[in-house]
Order: sequence, then structure tokens, then C-alpha cells
Amino acid sequence: MPIDQETGQITGTKDKDYDLLWFAEASLSNALRMEIYSQDAERAGDTELAEFFRRAQGESRKGAEQAKALLARRLS
Repeated sequence: MPIDQETGQITGTKDKDYDLLWFAEASLSNALRMEIYSQDAERAGDTELAEFFRRAQGESRKGAEQAKALLARRLS
């Protein structure tokens, strides 16, 4: 299927809406993953790495919150 073709007829959701839903889910999933990674680093005594993962987790949360807000506006 060509990249410039809408696939909404397959999924029942327009590509741009699907992309936003995917981004929200990926951001939330990444925030969970960063929690595991930061705990791994803490167990190893690497506070620098743990903080790095915590900052990444914060950015993932921020992206998820922005996506959820955008979804809420578009669904209402």
C-alpha cells in the first residue's frame, strides 16, 4: 500500500487520528519502561543513569498528557 494512501478504510480510523492514539499509547508505555530502567540503575548504584531515565520518563509523561488533551478536545 502506498505511503500517501489513507488506510482508515482498513482500521476504521483516519490515519492522523490513529497516529495520535498511537503516540499517546507509546508515550504511556515508555513512561512505564523508564520506571523499570531507573529502578535498575538505582539497584546498580548508578544515580546519574537513574536520573537520566527519570527525566526521560517525565518527558514521556508530558507527551502523553499533551496527546490526551488533544484527543479530549477532538472527541468532544
